[in-house]
Amino acid sequence: MSNEPKATERLKWWTEARFGMFIHWGLYAIPARGEWVMYCERIPKAEYACLAERFRPRRFNADEWVALAQEAGMRYLVLTTRHHDGFCLWDSQVSDFTAVKSAAQRDFIAEYVAACRKAGMRIGFYYSLLDWRWPAYWEGPEKDPEGWAEFREYVHAQVRELMTQYGKIDILWYDGAWPHSAEDWQSEGLNAMVRRLQPDIIINNRSRVPEDFETPEQHIRPADRPWESCMTIDDLWWGYHPGDPNLKSPRQLVRNLVKCVAGNGNFLLNVGPKADGTIPAPQARRLRAVGEWLRRNGESIYGAGPAPFGQAHLGQVTAKGNTVYVHVMFWPGREMCVAGIKNRVQRACMLATGEELPFEQQQDRLFVRGLPPRAPDPIDTVVALELEGEPEAIPASFWK
Repeated sequence: MSNEPKATERLKWWTEARFGMFIHWGLYAIPARGEWVMYCERIPKAEYACLAERFRPRRFNADEWVALAQEAGMRYLVLTTRHHDGFCLWDSQVSDFTAVKSAAQRDFIAEYVAACRKAGMRIGFYYSLLDWRWPAYWEGPEKDPEGWAEFREYVHAQVRELMTQYGKIDILWYDGAWPHSAEDWQSEGLNAMVRRLQPDIIINNRSRVPEDFETPEQHIRPADRPWESCMTIDDLWWGYHPGDPNLKSPRQLVRNLVKCVAGNGNFLLNVGPKADGTIPAPQARRLRAVGEWLRRNGESIYGAGPAPFGQAHLGQVTAKGNTVYVHVMFWPGREMCVAGIKNRVQRACMLATGEELPFEQQQDRLFVRGLPPRAPDPIDTVVALELEGEPEAIPASFWK
């Protein structure tokens, strides 16, 4: 019998963490037109490879990245070890297109892992199965079976390197399987190898095998199994792109986080560092503002999940144990009504301050009174309700 931990045990820390940092960083930060610049602008391989001799991120400091993630209230990080352009941030033995073998002469993955480990932060590796530089990827196994077999061995070898060279890794976040199948990639065998090397690791669904969790991208879509919404901090770009001024506000970011937790999911928020290795100041400011909100209201996020009743007219509701947290994003004024609670309410208070609030229960309606005329927190004011027992919903009674 296998000694592999059950999926629920592997995922326990992750479902309690709820909030992580995604980092897309590589050569594409130099032209600064997004992580797909090689593909979108049809840059020839040889021309694109010249960027590796300009990639000298002298201000890169993994400790600063991790410290910012902690300030933002994030509990894990996922970094692109290799994106679709094929450039490796570690010393891959099956590629010459790496940060160690070019101008930087640094293993950025080793530095990232060391910083995470020093800070007690969970470590995630993003790895793209596809590589635009390989003709066999474009031809596929039908047209070029020998080339495909060589390409696939290169992919498997790189995943093996990542799973063996850096100690314990917590998350393997695949991408780029399209348009090929799990059979083409031999994904089941690949993941079996990963689990032999990293028994506690959790793996996403993007190798065309379901594995541990779903990964909706740029939208929040609850699933009936563990899921994580990955989203950019601006409109579209994962890699650094200063031409997009539409950064999401702290209010938008908190709303997305709360919506994920209320749907029993995680929120993986991306930043795109500059070519010099620094995270842009406007992005960092927003992350710190989210972190400030979490320091006051994190109880409603970490280890929390959905409540059996929603309150769309107020915002979202999360729950943990016998407490529900009403995230009042649409302030109602001096009184609010929370409907559908079957339990007897024992206490109501402002989560951020602990200030007690008077309340009255009338059948399936709870009236919370004594509220200020305006929202105390312009991002999201959380009202905590302590219940007698685990939260239960009751059918509406207003038509009786």
